[in-house]
Amino acid sequence: MDKNQPLTEAIFYILLAARRPIHGYGIIQEVAEMTGGRVNLGPGTLYGAINTLLDRGWLELYSAQDYSRKKKEYRITPAGRAAFRAEMDRLRELTANGEKMEEDGP
Repeated sequence: MDKNQPLTEAIFYILLAARRPIHGYGIIQEVAEMTGGRVNLGPGTLYGAINTLLDRGWLELYSAQDYSRKKKEYRITPAGRAAFRAEMDRLRELTANGEKMEEDGP
């Protein structure tokens, strides 16, 4: 994933869900709820993306329980927020340009 490329929908929603500390299953639930069930992250997709985001420095491990490998909480970093904001700006531009097309008619 190139820093200048658009975010995938999964990455976008993972970063959005991680605006506060949250564990993996919580991300799955929150994304499904935010999208009305349209986006369902499978564990493989989620944890692959989390590892990529950790490597990139866009997510950080907030806390982990020593007795359970499943109880890790993640949180977006300042670099992740910057990437998210850049994606929001890109999406706003796309929407504004699309609306121009609608205004011009057929």
